[in-house]
Amino acid sequence: QVQLVESGGGLVQAGGSLRLSCAASMRSFSTYAMGWFRQAPGKERELVAHINWNGINTYYVDSVKGRFTISRDNAKNTVDLQMNSLKPEDTAVYYCAGDQKSDYYNDFTPRYWGQGTQVTVSS
Repeated sequence: QVQLVESGGGLVQAGGSLRLSCAASMRSFSTYAMGWFRQAPGKERELVAHINWNGINTYYVDSVKGRFTISRDNAKNTVDLQMNSLKPEDTAVYYCAGDQKSDYYNDFTPRYWGQGTQVTVSS
């Protein structure tokens, strides 16, 4: 049974930083594209960041470019999201997700999802 377990969420003041981590249990983790989604109350879930199987190609939604960095360690089966200069509008539940079907962010339909971790940014 595949599990994605997120950690690192919490409460932070605007301008602060958090690092989210996702530990994955699937075999052949290095063949999966991975991503971080977020969903704020009353809003649709959105893809925040995406990384291809070997970590060379990344994607970020415009609102986090220059502030967030996604990275992965295929030897440890982990994918991280470093979040700097956080804003109140970054407040959401953040989900780690993985997809083996496609390596491209615009074709990212994850089969596996984590349970989510809450990030709250106070003004």
